[in-house]
Amino acid sequence: MLKTRNTLLFFALLAALLLVFLLNIASGQVAIPVKEVFKSLFGGYASKDTWDYIIVNFRLPKAITAVLVGIGLSISGLLMQTLFRNPLAGPYVLGLSSGSSLGVALVILGAGTLPPVFAELLLSPYGIILASCTGSLLVLLMILIVSQRLRDTMSILIVGLMFSSFTSAIVSVFSYFSTAEQLQKYTFWSMGSIGNISWLNIGILAICVMIGLLLSLLSLKPLDALLLGENYAKSMGLNISRTRYIIIFATSILAGSITAFAGPIAFVGLAVPHLTKLLFRTSNHQILFFGTLLIGAIIMLFCDMVSQMPGFEFTIPINAITSIIGAPMVIWLIIRRKNKNNVI
Repeated sequence: MLKTRNTLLFFALLAALLLVFLLNIASGQVAIPVKEVFKSLFGGYASKDTWDYIIVNFRLPKAITAVLVGIGLSISGLLMQTLFRNPLAGPYVLGLSSGSSLGVALVILGAGTLPPVFAELLLSPYGIILASCTGSLLVLLMILIVSQRLRDTMSILIVGLMFSSFTSAIVSVFSYFSTAEQLQKYTFWSMGSIGNISWLNIGILAICVMIGLLLSLLSLKPLDALLLGENYAKSMGLNISRTRYIIIFATSILAGSITAFAGPIAFVGLAVPHLTKLLFRTSNHQILFFGTLLIGAIIMLFCDMVSQMPGFEFTIPINAITSIIGAPMVIWLIIRRKNKNNVI
């Protein structure tokens, strides 16, 4: 019975994903009928050339980016919550986002001290992406070095939080000595954006997400064992250290690449795994993996639709929308779980 229910849920989520994907492309400051979007995407041409241009050059890349971001952050959150057995763990719990933020802060807030030629190069989109990747990679290397000396998973979590606090403090120091223009540019980056990403960058992001997902697939059975505790997993012959490295590396690739191209996106990785567990009523990671993947893409597309504010000439930062939707969702899930435990 439960298997049939989950199968129907998967088909429903697939249909919802296709529908929200089309609605996402159709909505915006220029409204485009869904049937015209369908014609433009599947080999035909829309009734107006301007609609085709908007769809292919602006809205389709943004929708694909939203899907990749939703998938990557949601799977990262699922991995971290299981590894640390902490419902409040998210994709950035290891300090990867803070490392990326530090790299970008060094470029944006510190470029004024460099010669104009180097400053212009670093402040280009690829310079900011490179700085974000470098910052995230350095934090990852430090986490991996520390994890070799620490056998306790919770200690790694604490170290990650300390790295996050340390890098945030350095960013605050840079912010204090920066100009208003530099602060504004850094603030815009920290709000996140899934628009204005080229097809080349989308291809790079898609490759990174695919690598992270493949590593995550290799971890599904070990994750089921880790739910019962590390001692039980060891008794089943699981190599805890290797599994931990794979999970941390997969999360780093997913969260680090997404932060580099789209900025730090909040709450998606934290809320979606809980929502998936609530819908599918299982702890089997083979089911949770694909459910989280679909729900993450749907929610990110929906948040992007809300941020576009159809009928208005402005766009709300995507990070604000994910927080506005995600925070109440997490609170509701916690209250619901608490009430359920009380009933039991």
